[in-house]
Amino acid sequence: MGPLFGTDGVRGRANQDLSPELTLSLARAVSRTLVSHGGRIIIGRDTRVSGSMLEGALASGFAACGCDVLLAGVIPTPAISFLIKDERADLGAVISASHNPPEDNGIKFFDYRGMKLSVENEAAVEEALDDPPHFAEAIGRIVSSEAAATRYAAFLTGAIEIEEVDLAGCTIVVDCAYGATGAIAPRVLRHFNATVIELHTSPNGERINQGCGSTHLTPLREAVLEHHADLGVAFDGDGDRVLLVSSSGETIDGDRMMGIAALHMKRKGTLVPPLVVATVMSNLGLEQVLEQEAVKMVRTPVGDRNVAQAMIAHQAKIGGEQSGHIILSDHSSTGDGILTTVKLLEISHERGVDLLTLAEEIPLYPQVLRNVSASNPAALLESTPIQKAIEEEGCRLGQAGRIVVRPSGTQPLIRVMVEGGEEALCEQCCARIVEAIEEHR
Repeated sequence: MGPLFGTDGVRGRANQDLSPELTLSLARAVSRTLVSHGGRIIIGRDTRVSGSMLEGALASGFAACGCDVLLAGVIPTPAISFLIKDERADLGAVISASHNPPEDNGIKFFDYRGMKLSVENEAAVEEALDDPPHFAEAIGRIVSSEAAATRYAAFLTGAIEIEEVDLAGCTIVVDCAYGATGAIAPRVLRHFNATVIELHTSPNGERINQGCGSTHLTPLREAVLEHHADLGVAFDGDGDRVLLVSSSGETIDGDRMMGIAALHMKRKGTLVPPLVVATVMSNLGLEQVLEQEAVKMVRTPVGDRNVAQAMIAHQAKIGGEQSGHIILSDHSSTGDGILTTVKLLEISHERGVDLLTLAEEIPLYPQVLRNVSASNPAALLESTPIQKAIEEEGCRLGQAGRIVVRPSGTQPLIRVMVEGGEEALCEQCCARIVEAIEEHR
């Protein structure tokens, strides 16, 4: 078996790569390495058809090792991070493949702080998979976690810090991608008196992320324009990321969301220390605007875990990814799409300015993104012809641009990003790199 954990837990085709047998073994390995006998573990899942099957295997594995299991049911991933602390649990697990297609699934684990496991912890779990099964004398209990969604919704509405946010007269279209946010996101926004138009909010695991949500913004954009809405909000299947669409149909991505929050806090004097953690994929435009405001950008490899760990190291209040995975450490230790939406609406309300106007303070450089399928992406990228192509195109691009070529941590893909001042040149450089990869894969 190759490495089991990717950049976001264990992920693969449900009932094939990620089988009930592997899930049961994972629970036993996690119990042996990370949880003492008699520990408490909380499990959530998204709407995928395979979710209940894997939930049963995971819960059984933990109970067989003497751990008590709380089932939160269908609930966004960041809710588990919150509930770990609220329930004083020792560990949390989410069964979800995030933005992947319905036939995939995955398992993410969170420690007692609500943080994703470290690389070292994941390596220990993988090593423990080969240990013989151990069954506890005292079998753990498996029970439902009472009112988990209600408590999480209360946490979200309580995250507002100014005296009152009233969204009466504001129409918001919400696309929940048939996933885990469908029962909570509209409810939270209506709490602030917004008029909410629901899109893909029913729990449909056979259609999760299919042509909708944060990876497919066209239906949301069309609905915003059709209903003359003030804002569109799109989540992915498990709700840890969000993208916004303005009343005129423009996308407000994670870079601009981080910029809005950082500039607002810096000007209020609450961004202490004055820095933002982002990844190598974040736009140069964001970095330059922050620099003008004396805010430093710290870049990490792609992956919200890398962002979260760097935020702890630098004591940062804001971090995230271009994809809309935003961490606001004053409120949560992981990315939370609904929380991000609420806090941005609070900023807009406090400033008396719509979010697009705030976003336009952060001009973005053109970026060209391409995905190339590859059976062994990491090994392929080490080949001399591909390295040479990347170097040559980097010289063509010059100092005013960047090239990032990396293996995907969740799919058999190589991701190519070229950024610079001229989109046509970026397209040419990207095409040449993609051609080199395809020639030698």
